Amino acid sequence: MQLFIQLFTFNPFQENTYVVYNALHEAVIIDPGCYFREEKAELLDYIADKKLKPLALLNTHAHLDHIFGNATVLNAFEIDYYLHPLDLPTLKMAENACNLYGLKEYELSPEPSKTFSDGEKISFGSIEFEVIFVPGHAPGHVAFYNAENRFLIGGDVVFEGSYGRTDLPGGDAATLKKSIISRVFTLPDETYILSGHGNPTTVGEEKFGNPILMVG
Repeated sequence: MQLFIQLFTFNPFQENTYVVYNALHEAVIIDPGCYFREEKAELLDYIADKKLKPLALLNTHAHLDHIFGNATVLNAFEIDYYLHPLDLPTLKMAENACNLYGLKEYELSPEPSKTFSDGEKISFGSIEFEVIFVPGHAPGHVAFYNAENRFLIGGDVVFEGSYGRTDLPGGDAATLKKSIISRVFTLPDETYILSGHGNPTTVGEEKFGNPILMVG
């Protein structure tokens, strides 16, 4: 089934939040980064205006800019929240990280009600993703691949002409390079990469010029 994707760019870190939905109005919210009151209203108003029925909240990883809106979403909808178990420590560090950045309005994210594993197929109505484990930027980082619609929601693994930083706790450059080359660059070249920051790109474009290839 054809899927539609709505992008929002939120918070001081300019993080990309995605709402994936279908013609039946089933929806999945991925990495809600809405931090300011106006951003939270924008996300919820879009869902209401489109008459969408959210079925799940997914995090690619739990760095603070990707989870600012978790509490807002989970307070608004009775849905499951999914996170890879290896990123639970990252989630628990978010409050301290917010304090370091002076982000006093952070609403503490609930802990996930569900987890997933590498290669697992997860379905929400007719929306299906393959979970691809891609550590290196964060220990429990995953990406969500939909082969039928030829896109990967990749979080902070690979960007247009760049890649995720590895100097945060749990980051490792060699691990990230391995994740990108063995798990992302093996997808079809025409696969769209919808990243956690910046513009969309494709696997083919990044295979032949991304600076991750120069790491190590």
